[in-house]
Amino acid sequence: MIDDLYSAKLLKLAANLPHSGRLAAPHASSEKIAKLCGSRVVVDVALEDGLVSDFAQEVKACALGQASASVLGANVLGASLSEIEMARDQFRAMLKQGATPPEGRFSDLSMLAPVKDYPARHASALLAFEAAADAVRQAMARTSRAGAA
Repeated sequence: MIDDLYSAKLLKLAANLPHSGRLAAPHASSEKIAKLCGSRVVVDVALEDGLVSDFAQEVKACALGQASASVLGANVLGASLSEIEMARDQFRAMLKQGATPPEGRFSDLSMLAPVKDYPARHASALLAFEAAADAVRQAMARTSRAGAA
């Protein structure tokens, strides 16, 4: 059963993390930490017309957290807050309730379906999407405040 969790495809994703590092001038950043295991993700975003135009992530997590961050990093450019939040919510439902995997640009999260049997790993797997949604939300709030001034 543990072999299903750490498939070769998942380990390959974990080893190839797109957009690793930090942005020089992000519109917003968010740090999320999984208290149970200590995994940590910091996400920087820049937006253009409400869509992610630049993205970077610093990930210190287990292979599952890294694989999830890899799916995010490979597909986040051009995404809206609603797309990121929908993927996060569908991913969470897949892990916690056995719901169907996310569809669309983040459909590769389906390979993390076996994580549902390991509740202690859920927080780490969700971190990157939690941080990305928070960072985009912050950037949108700053943009709307700046436009109102």
